[in-house]
Amino acid sequence: MNTLLKAIHSIVGDSGLIADERVAQRPNENLGQGSCPAIAIVRPSNTEEVSQVLKLCNDAGQVVVPQAGLTGLANNTRCEGGEIILSLERMNKIEAIDILGATVTVEAGVVVENLQRAAEEHNLLFAVDWGARGSAQVGGMLGTNAGGNKVIRYGMARDQVLGLEVVLANGDVLSNMNETLKNNTGYDLKHLFIGSEGTLGIITRAVLRLRPAAPARQTAMVACPTFQATLELLGALNQKLEGKLSAFEVMWANFYRLLVVDQKKHPAYLSPEYDFYVLIQSECVDSERGREQFLEVLEGCMEDGIVVDAIIAENSQKTEQLWALRDDIDTLARAMHPVVPYDVSLPLRYMDEYTSEAEIQVRAILPDADFVTFGHLGDGNIHFCVGPVADKAAVNKIVYGLLAKYSGSVSAEHGIGYDKKGYLKHSRSDAEINLMRTIKTAVDPKGILNPGKIFDL
Repeated sequence: MNTLLKAIHSIVGDSGLIADERVAQRPNENLGQGSCPAIAIVRPSNTEEVSQVLKLCNDAGQVVVPQAGLTGLANNTRCEGGEIILSLERMNKIEAIDILGATVTVEAGVVVENLQRAAEEHNLLFAVDWGARGSAQVGGMLGTNAGGNKVIRYGMARDQVLGLEVVLANGDVLSNMNETLKNNTGYDLKHLFIGSEGTLGIITRAVLRLRPAAPARQTAMVACPTFQATLELLGALNQKLEGKLSAFEVMWANFYRLLVVDQKKHPAYLSPEYDFYVLIQSECVDSERGREQFLEVLEGCMEDGIVVDAIIAENSQKTEQLWALRDDIDTLARAMHPVVPYDVSLPLRYMDEYTSEAEIQVRAILPDADFVTFGHLGDGNIHFCVGPVADKAAVNKIVYGLLAKYSGSVSAEHGIGYDKKGYLKHSRSDAEINLMRTIKTAVDPKGILNPGKIFDL
């Protein structure tokens, strides 16, 4: 054990330092791939330990890569040999829930699903939600400004944050654990760190907004004949459900058929002959009234021809089954291995043209590959999975290159990380990227925090 690791060990103790064969047993890339080449994994138990560790590393010029639940798709936490991993998995306390103020104070290592369950015990809701909720951590959620299934109603991770505690590269602790919605006292520095992917500081604690629980859920999977019909359905639900729409997940036919017909992993809830399938969820307090309204709106959409078939979840078990189909990315990844996942966003008016053009161009160079499309259409975010892929760069060139034409973003909710930094220029101007570099240099002058992510200095 070298001198630096001995000094770190004196801070975090035996439980806080892993420097043996267990390091290589951890993954290093998307989807649990690779073997971690770090020299050690440091697991502090509180903010003070994080501060002391970073001060030591900064003084020594030692690179530190923060890792959370490893559920991202941009290799935001990929490390190289000779680097140290900083994991906040031991900092997993839900410190306080303020029922009157509808806030929760948490450490950054709290698992998102545990936070959701704690809020539910008080008849409250933590609104950010996605399939990896059982392993994703609050720190990673904030570091990437995660989105998920309920953005259409509640917004991104950024919209849930009231206060943050962050440790800078030199060990300084920047603490503003604000608990109020309104606080216009100069620069709102928390937004500098949300979405910065651990390149500017380590988020250690947060004050997050909670919402009134909406325990009555109405869920349906419907089929639409055209993409235009899905847009009309979205408009009708937004207007007629009076703000209750919480999820609008669209699955193109290629997604549905791969899971239902080719892999036979899920029942054919609807005929596989349709072009678009939409998983809809509405949330409210009054179950009976909410269900009546939900069914009435769907019936009207069927009468108008924008919905041609539907299955209504009659109970929580059926709801879970419908969501299991939409969330079954593991089966997709295995069936399409080696798969390349994409996470992009663009204005709805361009989406049909963009997705069609991207698929045509990808199939022209990979005629035998599967190309599936799905996503959170209500907030303009779609995902592609392409595989098997031998030449990832050629597919990237198509998928990302077309986005400039359609005013899109190369990353909707997973960040830039290591994988997308070469394509950042498709969504950000030179002036913006230069300012990002200036900020990085100002707050981390030695460049020890997660280097090589978002952009190169």
